[in-house]
Amino acid sequence: MSAPEPQPFTRRLNSLITSDQAFSDLRRYFGIDAPPGTVPFTGSRFEHLAGGGDRPAAADVLTADDLIAVQTLSVKVPARTALNLLESDLAAQLSTLLSSIPTDIDMADADAADLAFGSAADTAWHLLGDQPGIGWVTAGKLLARKRPRLLPVYDQVVRCVLGRPRSFWLTLHVALRADDYALHRRLLALRQSAGVPETVSALRICDVVLWMRHHGEHREASCVWD
Repeated sequence: MSAPEPQPFTRRLNSLITSDQAFSDLRRYFGIDAPPGTVPFTGSRFEHLAGGGDRPAAADVLTADDLIAVQTLSVKVPARTALNLLESDLAAQLSTLLSSIPTDIDMADADAADLAFGSAADTAWHLLGDQPGIGWVTAGKLLARKRPRLLPVYDQVVRCVLGRPRSFWLTLHVALRADDYALHRRLLALRQSAGVPETVSALRICDVVLWMRHHGEHREASCVWD
């Protein structure tokens, strides 16, 4: 599938975010007002487990809690790689990079330079993705755990829905800022109307809506773009 240009990409996102299904899917994913005994999706704990990956005490270091958190999104870091990420020189490299990535800014408000090739975030993504058993999906989920407001989850399901832009981060950044931040504001409004806690970022609202819309079909191997 060819990478969508910003305008079609933005239109596609807006159509999914503003659909009636987005509201109900969000509430189901996070277990809001679910009947007694109903178990929400494990991913509903991704950002909140152990106080979050961006909590001040842990924002610039990868922790065991982060490695468990990504498992709620159906990925797992192999044990040897996990130990290297926690205890070796690799851990120090990653910590240095994380210290250069802001924790207090939404993607919509960030500069493109914070997301571009060669930025600290991009370098950290490549560093993680190069480790045995990680790859691009898990690397992105680890960074989304550490910087949930700035860096999005991007996996095979979301890729099937939105395609393969040359840079997903930068294309999403443009989409969020278009028309006076219209998409970003819609995500925040959807979060509020669905009753999702404000500690869940706009990016994560977007990810959940996209994933819920398509994960069933994706699992059934009906995708043509994967």
